[in-house]
Amino acid sequence: MQSTSPKPWKGRGMEGWTARWYARTRSKDMEDFSRQAHVVAGQLPAGADVLEVAPGPGFFAVELARLGDFKITGLDVSRTLVEIASETARQAGVKVDFRQGNASAMPFADDSFDFVYCSAAFKNFSEPVKALDEMQRVLRPGGVALISDLRKDVPLEEIDAYVKKSGRSLIDAWLTRWAFRTMLIKRAYTQGELIHMAGQSRFGKCQITIESIGLEARFKKAALAAPVLA
Repeated sequence: MQSTSPKPWKGRGMEGWTARWYARTRSKDMEDFSRQAHVVAGQLPAGADVLEVAPGPGFFAVELARLGDFKITGLDVSRTLVEIASETARQAGVKVDFRQGNASAMPFADDSFDFVYCSAAFKNFSEPVKALDEMQRVLRPGGVALISDLRKDVPLEEIDAYVKKSGRSLIDAWLTRWAFRTMLIKRAYTQGELIHMAGQSRFGKCQITIESIGLEARFKKAALAAPVLA
């Protein structure tokens, strides 16, 4: 079982040109962001408080904001990505509150959100179990956290097919494949590792679905017990 202790090569936010390159290359995945936003919007009541952890350039949050009357907050460790995401929302004409902060020590009160979302970032957290505990803390009773990320056992052929389908330029496609092969797959978790971390966290468990090159883990905060009538 992989250790969940802090790792020095994780937890570092992308800044400067690296963050700007990441924003440009992720813009090629707008179809995925739109699809994910429609799925999530269909699960949320009007007026829901939503937190996206590590929103990066903000594409998912902006797409979700287009789809309903939701109050959306994004928390990212990167100052550059917070600036990019804020500008993305401004240009789209939607309201999303992007803030800089750490997933392992979120600047929010207990029971603040109805739904927490994290995509393509959990594998980079230096303290993943603490991040899960923070998601559980800021969720309201009965709330759900959804983590979507790369899976460690993804075949390289599927990565190549994914990059080819995205329509990236030759240089961008090469850089993206390089990032997957040299960094991202090594940082990713298996289904068993995520289940183990869920068991160590305040959530206690999760449900996992395998998807394309990744997986989706669904965590639920226990609802308040009904009062016992005398």
